[in-house]
Amino acid sequence: MDNLQADLCSDIEEQVRERFRNVAKSPRGHFAYPTGREGLLALGYAGEELSALPAPVQECFCGVGNPFSAGLPEAGGQVLDVGCGAGVDALVAAYHIGQTGCVTGLEFSPEMLELAQANAALADCGNVRFLPGAAQALPFADESFDLVLSNGVYNLVLRKRQALSEAFRVLRPGGRLQVADQILEDAAPLPVSQPAALSWAG
Repeated sequence: MDNLQADLCSDIEEQVRERFRNVAKSPRGHFAYPTGREGLLALGYAGEELSALPAPVQECFCGVGNPFSAGLPEAGGQVLDVGCGAGVDALVAAYHIGQTGCVTGLEFSPEMLELAQANAALADCGNVRFLPGAAQALPFADESFDLVLSNGVYNLVLRKRQALSEAFRVLRPGGRLQVADQILEDAAPLPVSQPAALSWAG
């Protein structure tokens, strides 16, 4: 990567960081799709899952889709949420795996990481942990997780091939990668008012 490319990557990453500094205060007004509890209901999150989350935690949600539509975490499983944001999906996963499992949320934004930790405390959830890190360099050993989740993250990652390679590296044999994300379907950029979303599991 030459200096110009490196500078461009650095600028883009800082713009993303700045955006999520603001989102950590409130997701309202930062996205073209519903956020908070309205977004959770629109994306088909189950009522029993939401009942386990305090209202202030639900209002932090800003995902582009529902990665759980491809399957729920199994009891006792080890789950990784890449780019966990405010931790809502991680806490939903924690509800399903029970106390014999563990969910790890990884987040690159310090402000969002702090919010996720506060939300876990608010939800009194002891089977989830939140750590700093980036999708393209997961700080975990090979074959560490049964399920890797991501919600609206890979479209923001500049080194997508590397990030996806990392996700498969940390999956155990037979593990699942469940992604909800935005994709570009046309040659021209889509208007902000018309986001495209994709839920996929492999």
